[in-house]
Amino acid sequence: MHTKEQIHVLLCDPETGICEIPEAQLSATGVTIPAEKKPLRLLYFTDPICSSCWGIEPQLRKLKLEYGDYFYIEYRMGGLLKGWDSYGGKDVSNPTDVAHHWDEVSAYYQMPIDGDLWLEDPLASSYPPSIAFKAAQLQGEEKSLAFLRRIKEMVFLEKKNITRWEHLQQAALATGLDAEKLKSDFEGKAEELFEQDVTLARNLGVKGFPTIFFTDAEDNRLKVYGVKPYEQFEQTLLKLYPQAVKNTINTSVDTLFAHYHTLTSKEFAILSNIQKQEAETILNGLFEKGKITKYSSKNGELWSRK
Repeated sequence: MHTKEQIHVLLCDPETGICEIPEAQLSATGVTIPAEKKPLRLLYFTDPICSSCWGIEPQLRKLKLEYGDYFYIEYRMGGLLKGWDSYGGKDVSNPTDVAHHWDEVSAYYQMPIDGDLWLEDPLASSYPPSIAFKAAQLQGEEKSLAFLRRIKEMVFLEKKNITRWEHLQQAALATGLDAEKLKSDFEGKAEELFEQDVTLARNLGVKGFPTIFFTDAEDNRLKVYGVKPYEQFEQTLLKLYPQAVKNTINTSVDTLFAHYHTLTSKEFAILSNIQKQEAETILNGLFEKGKITKYSSKNGELWSRK
């Protein structure tokens, strides 16, 4: 296990659930976050290749179903890895150092992550997929979030180098985006939007990912930093908005897959309030009956409705 001083960029610490930014990149000033129409706003700083951010997907998906009436999530890119040439970490000096760590993190979070990507077709930077997400946001929030989810599945399970345009284009087409417009914006205004996100992250003192600021209409602000149990996300929301009433999740398979087109075993377990082993038994049974499909990676499956 790595101490806090040893954590650098992609070598995220499973115990804290954080992918940290090198200290030299950080600064902190007070920035007022304007309120949205819903009672609460969640400002989420993330990165497409942040393994800890992938680790909180189950918690965030459950929070959206139980309390989504009370908050809006604004997704911001934080700039996890600018490039290996500009990074001088002692523990992570090249992509191959990340491979084994990703496999360890996969087991720790119980989310499928295949570290072999870093041996077979490593990414030189997380900036291109981050900029692509900013370009996707220009086509609407729903499609951009579907795009972000798809490129995460590509990088964590399918070992696809999502800095390559061919994969970004494939994700765009799969999620209903205009691929030509995405490319035009990717090469144009999206880069400036990405830089604005990185600047905001620095101004807010964001040290790593995931970082989520919960803010109410009076600009009272609480932060959840790193991978935390679902209860901490829920308690943070209720501290700011105690009158929030939890929705009961319909845990039928059809309903869950109607909400989320793809689910990992861990996500299905968290949403269904069952253990992961039981979830895998149920999902494998449905697969054998031909009701759902699955993509199998080295460290787990991704399930989808037919």
